[in-house]
Amino acid sequence: MAMSMKESGGRISEVNVTPMIDILLVLLIIFMVIAPVTPKGLQALVPQPPRDLSKSTSDSPIVVQVFAHSDGSPTYKINDIGVGHDQLLAKLTDIYANRAERVLFVRGDDNVSFQYVAEVMDIAKAANVDHVGLMTAKVQQSQ
Repeated sequence: MAMSMKESGGRISEVNVTPMIDILLVLLIIFMVIAPVTPKGLQALVPQPPRDLSKSTSDSPIVVQVFAHSDGSPTYKINDIGVGHDQLLAKLTDIYANRAERVLFVRGDDNVSFQYVAEVMDIAKAANVDHVGLMTAKVQQSQ
């Protein structure tokens, strides 16, 4: 702050604005240099073609059905095609390799233990399925 003396002998204090103007000009120059460097445009994602065009990429829903035998062991079907337990992970990985929608539905038989349905859900997550849904029988409402 600068101080000056009046003829009357009292002190008058004034704000020295020169450093503030210098800072303002430096900031103005910095922003003028940075402004043209900022990228302009939209960030757009372009759809990519499937990795392997020879495979069918139909987006019909995939349903894994779990049925119980009389001895308690489960059998599995993927869209009505029988699959063994040891082949389930390989088949699901192959199906979901080129699919955009990674949704799987699991339908369990009334007599099957839930542990087998949960096991199918774990296998589906290992096959990179994003969403797993459970299918139930329609409930008849009595009126």
